[in-house]
Amino acid sequence: MRLYLLEDFTSDQITAITSRLNEMELAGAMEGIYWLPCPQELLSDVQKDHTEECGPHCMAVEINGTELRMELLVRARNKLRCECVSYASPELRAHMIKYIDDMLTELDIYV
Repeated sequence: MRLYLLEDFTSDQITAITSRLNEMELAGAMEGIYWLPCPQELLSDVQKDHTEECGPHCMAVEINGTELRMELLVRARNKLRCECVSYASPELRAHMIKYIDDMLTELDIYV
């Protein structure tokens, strides 16, 4: 699995991160899992075509202990297996990594 991994957060930092993600209503059904929506304009043509049937398309973030992991796999929230589930394009990957980094900066957490 390809992922963006950030480690060694303090418990206060993890609390701030999870609080922000919860405020944004991104929490999944499992504890510690959050779903970041992918911008429609950065999805592949197949993903755009499958938005109504399979979407929304998101990337999973897992908070575990002192780590934050963001999978670089674009998942379809309404279907487990489909051709629209694929790794993020370089542009989408860069956008989502910057999104996480910007959120951390807003929380005064510097990585």
